[in-house]
Amino acid sequence: MSEQAALPGAAATTLPATAAETSPDNPWPLQLLSQKLKAHIDRTPSAWVEGQVIEMNRRGGNAYLTLRDVDAEVSLPASVWTKVLDRQNMPLERGSRVVALLKPEFWLKTGRLNMQVRDIRPVGLGDLLARIERLRQALSAEGLFADSRKKPLPLLPHRIGLITGRDSDAKKDVVQNAALRWPAVEFEIREVAVQGNTAVSQIIRALQELDSRPDVDVIVIARGGGALEDLLPFNSEELIRAVAATATPVVSAIGHEADRPLLDDVADLRASTPTDAAKRIVPDVAEELAGVRQAREHLRRSIGRLVDRESDRLSALHSRPVLATPEAMVTGRAEEIERLLRRSSAAVSSTVVRAADQLVHLQAQVRALSPQKTLDRGYAVVELANDRPARATEAAGHAVVRDPSEAPSGTALSVRVAHGLFGATSTGELQQGEAHARNKA
Repeated sequence: MSEQAALPGAAATTLPATAAETSPDNPWPLQLLSQKLKAHIDRTPSAWVEGQVIEMNRRGGNAYLTLRDVDAEVSLPASVWTKVLDRQNMPLERGSRVVALLKPEFWLKTGRLNMQVRDIRPVGLGDLLARIERLRQALSAEGLFADSRKKPLPLLPHRIGLITGRDSDAKKDVVQNAALRWPAVEFEIREVAVQGNTAVSQIIRALQELDSRPDVDVIVIARGGGALEDLLPFNSEELIRAVAATATPVVSAIGHEADRPLLDDVADLRASTPTDAAKRIVPDVAEELAGVRQAREHLRRSIGRLVDRESDRLSALHSRPVLATPEAMVTGRAEEIERLLRRSSAAVSSTVVRAADQLVHLQAQVRALSPQKTLDRGYAVVELANDRPARATEAAGHAVVRDPSEAPSGTALSVRVAHGLFGATSTGELQQGEAHARNKA
């Protein structure tokens, strides 16, 4: 039977089929809306949820609980059969962390929504540790804990953002120790809840606010020690991802040395305690001044050694003869030049004298071989006197009479003696005896 047909006094054909089709003139009966809500809620599957029991009352066979989210201000009432509670090894009490199997139910007559707990289990310490470890492995595989993502801290931060509990010892440890090490340091402090269901949202809000400020150089999230349940906000996946997304370096200073929340893995620097965080984010002014003094002393000694070494080198250079008496080098070169000049002059003079002697000797040889010398000794050169024939004969090599046949009787001759020329006429060839007699005469 349809819902419209089940409604008394209502025409099934006149009722809208869906809620969107209703109107002031054609509304649904309240019963129909309730039935539709119940049918829809009944189809909703059961779900396992995690929360904290903040209220619990037993009334006969039923118990009424109030569960609150562990990270947010969200609560939900629920009911459970006492026999379900009695199955637990340890009785549940207020403050217990549980996981519960909830099934929503809608009461048709009263229009009340009820969350029925069909099963409930306490979350023990081992369960929390196992869950945190699974989350650690998942985030590590995602790369959120990689060293390559970690940002270096500034050498000397001007302003430090501090997220900590209200009036907590962690706040005092960080501020006082940082001021003792570097008095000029400044803080931008955000006091938030560091445990409980509002801690995660408050810490994230403070973190994002400090990260947006350009004057904040580093952010410290600090909290003192506590039980594992108290440190659960610092294992929240939402907080871990918020820290990974910051542009400002983040320092984790949670609990004691043994505490290791997931925040330590994603932070750019993990400090074992809040005091350790103060020591690691700012340098010690006394140590820095001592370092400056030591560096200055080392520099002074180095410069002194350098000056002494260079002074010794200068003294050694000054002691060298070339610098002790620099004119000696010029004098030595001048004497050498003068010596070379004398040698050059002597060599040139000697060469000139030898050349002059040779020239005189050659001149004497030339003069001794000169035809004039032969003429001076009484010899004569007989030549043909006729110009034209003489030139022809000279051209033929016969200008000089070398044979009596060249000058027959009556031939005009020209006789060259030492001091000039005179003419003569050939009388012909003489006989040998006659020639000899004439020569003798």
